[in-house]
Amino acid sequence: MNYHQYYPVDAVNGPGTRCTLFVSGCLHQCRGCYNQSTWRVDSGQPFTSAIEEQIIADLKDQRIKRQGLSLSGGDPLHPHNVPTILRLVKRVKEECPDKDIWLWTGYVFNELSDIQQEIIRYTHVLVDGKFEQELYDPTLVWRGSRNQVIRYLR
Repeated sequence: MNYHQYYPVDAVNGPGTRCTLFVSGCLHQCRGCYNQSTWRVDSGQPFTSAIEEQIIADLKDQRIKRQGLSLSGGDPLHPHNVPTILRLVKRVKEECPDKDIWLWTGYVFNELSDIQQEIIRYTHVLVDGKFEQELYDPTLVWRGSRNQVIRYLR
């Protein structure tokens, strides 16, 4: 898996202060997407064990009270990303049980594959649905278009 950006301190992508990872790869390629540079799975840089260790260390760091991890992109549920994202969310759940996980995807909740659903079992909040430019609404919080749904799973 590749990623484009990792923010160890982020207050925009979910509630509270968070760690946020923007992964590479998106099959949806929504018209009007603000993050088109993340569409190709080979864009960005490799997600290494060092980056994974940094995320875990940042989530555990008590100097900054982080509420959790946000996963966006691209699409964390892109088939190419699923094995790495599954490993990451399992590890966060095990080593940082007090942190929540938010995940943004263009897929729709009731259409997820079995392996994508396994990731969702570790996710506290899922924001699903493709960005639809015709339904763009700048007043929405944590989503870009009115069709997207914020699903509180835990």
